[in-house]
Amino acid sequence: MEHRNSPIIGITMGDAAGIGPEIIVKALAKNEVWDLCRPVVIGDIGVISDVMKCTRIELDVRSVDKIENIRFEQGVVDVVDLHNIDLKTLTMGKPQAMAGRASFEYVEKAVDLALSHVIDAVTTAPISKKALNLAGYHYPGHTEILADLTGSSDYAMMFFAGSLRTILTTIHMSLIQACALIKKDNVLKTIKLGDQTLKRLGFEKPRLAVAGLNPHASEEGLFGDEEEEEISPAIDTARGFGLDVSGPYSADTIFYRARNGEFDLVVAMYHDQGCIPIKIMSFNVGVNVTVGLPIVRTSPDHGTAYRRAGLRLGTADPQSLIEALRLASKLADR
Repeated sequence: MEHRNSPIIGITMGDAAGIGPEIIVKALAKNEVWDLCRPVVIGDIGVISDVMKCTRIELDVRSVDKIENIRFEQGVVDVVDLHNIDLKTLTMGKPQAMAGRASFEYVEKAVDLALSHVIDAVTTAPISKKALNLAGYHYPGHTEILADLTGSSDYAMMFFAGSLRTILTTIHMSLIQACALIKKDNVLKTIKLGDQTLKRLGFEKPRLAVAGLNPHASEEGLFGDEEEEEISPAIDTARGFGLDVSGPYSADTIFYRARNGEFDLVVAMYHDQGCIPIKIMSFNVGVNVTVGLPIVRTSPDHGTAYRRAGLRLGTADPQSLIEALRLASKLADR
């Protein structure tokens, strides 16, 4: 089956010792994925073939040198094979330098293909920060790698879980570091990135709600001054640009209000403030988008699940990856 007009999405295999290869194979066995996009895996063909034996999924696997020559046939997994995993030494369910190095190289290749417009978007399977560090790559996660490889300075993590969406003002850092970065310019940048992304998805005038940093959004200065000195001025400036943004609101109620349809996006101040509600709501279908890059990148909102991968049960759920491909297709088409 051919889908000549659908976007080409490069799927990076992630950590070979995690569930990334398994959820990729399972996703590509689904008809709905082929209705969304033309997928190509950037990874290791030996790992993909091995996972198919474990999951008893029968698909053809084909190594490709040039994406321009791929026929994109349903039932065939096309792999840009980087030949960087030795199956004899790979230990499932454990971080190791080989897998960490390989996972970085998959992302590096995908970014190169996206920047060269050979593929239309990138969807990344989970990587391990521990394995990355064992391989000598000292990044907190995918987001920082992608920003570095694309030369991006104004970027953010944005999460989608059904009707609930949130964007993070600060990302992978200690809480005390995050609090120190709640400044007007950072909050304003995040508001603007969130507004731009939703408009790209077809929202005519997105309704943004900004969370406070402190309990009860500081209760008019009783519990801190960040709301008055940094967050509110950012909101006022964004309104001056014509954006529909309000707040700061207490973080313990804002996500409930957003879920009930009052807002289209919550601007969170730090990682867990935004991610805990998303994962409670939709752990198996949440999607992470890196906004502010010159390329489209989405990913499942979960990790390598080493424990499950190590047991070789073949029970990993591919739905979050499928949703990530769905969102990547929408963003790539606009």
